[in-house]
Amino acid sequence: MKIKELRTLGEAELKQKLTELHKELMKDNAQVATGTIPKNPGKLRLAKKTIARIHMLLANKASPAKAGGASKEALKQV
Repeated sequence: MKIKELRTLGEAELKQKLTELHKELMKDNAQVATGTIPKNPGKLRLAKKTIARIHMLLANKASPAKAGGASKEALKQV
């Protein structure tokens, strides 16, 4: 999924999507481990990237001050 699509989702929907992607990734990784060739190898990479994007968005929603980098107050003190 694209980041724009993920930003429109709520926190509960993001967590649900995250569990779906983890299950899908485990299934695909098991397929690779057994030696069978996945139908779409790029799907693994896309799932990993989407999981990372969701983790980033959840972290931003949990604490926007920490995830946004240096705050304006901290920059003023320098």
